[in-house]
Amino acid sequence: QVQLVESGGGLVQAGGSLRLSCSASGSNFMSYALGWFRQAPGKERELVAAMPWSGGNVFYIDSVKGRFTVSRDNAKNTVYLQMNSLKPEDTAVYYCAAGRAFGTLVGGIGDYWGQGTQVTVSS
Repeated sequence: QVQLVESGGGLVQAGGSLRLSCSASGSNFMSYALGWFRQAPGKERELVAAMPWSGGNVFYIDSVKGRFTVSRDNAKNTVYLQMNSLKPEDTAVYYCAAGRAFGTLVGGIGDYWGQGTQVTVSS
C-alpha cells in the first residue's frame, strides 16, 4: 500500500511558477513509477508527466515540455513537479499517482492516487 498526499497548489499569475510536492508513505515507494496528472473543469484527466522508478526517461506531454520538470527524492519519499511559465490553460486539479508499471501509468492507469491539489493560473 502507498498513500500519496499532494501539496503546493495555489493561485498564481500567468508566467509565474509553482512547485507541487507529493509525499508518499507505505512500502516499496522506490519501486514505483510516479506520475502527475491533471483534470480541468469539464475535461478528462490527462497525464502531465511520468517518471519510471529508475528516475530516467521522464515522459512529458508536449504542452508542458520545457516548462515543467519532475523530480523525485527517494530519501524523502517525495516527488516534485516544478511548473514554470504557467499559463491559464494549466489551471486544473493536479494529482500524483504511483504505478507498478511505467507503461501503464503513462496510459493513465495508476495503482495509487493522491487527493489532488488545485492550481489556478490567472491571466
